[in-house]
Amino acid sequence: MQIITNSILLAGLSAWVIAQILKAITYLIINRKFQLERLFGDGGMPSGHSATVTSVAVMTGLEYGFDSGVFAVAAILAIVVMHDAMGVRRETGKQAKAINEMQDFINKMGGKELTDEEKLKEFVGHTPLQVVMGSILGLAVGIVIHLLFC
Repeated sequence: MQIITNSILLAGLSAWVIAQILKAITYLIINRKFQLERLFGDGGMPSGHSATVTSVAVMTGLEYGFDSGVFAVAAILAIVVMHDAMGVRRETGKQAKAINEMQDFINKMGGKELTDEEKLKEFVGHTPLQVVMGSILGLAVGIVIHLLFC
């Protein structure tokens, strides 16, 4: 079972898990309530997307060389994912929040409350700081996994 010993995969999955746990803890500290969705959901601090793709790129570079074609693919993928998280996905979250507020206002006039299932998902994208912090986490995880398993 080579997949179990794949350090690049291990780094990516580890970075994602750590980011999601940190995201839930950060949300708990700031909002003073635990929300299970923060363990699995998008958006928030730090960016799980950035942590994952950065750790994969770092591990790829460390294993195959930073001058290799496979590192180039991993690095470009990381850049695209992080750019998307700060751009399109972040704007989608802003639009969802505005639409939810409009729906809530309209529905309150009619006496009806929106259920959680009816609301659009607002935690979708990331701020630049969330992406940077996710990247730093991914860099650290990649280096630690490399030192431990390679």
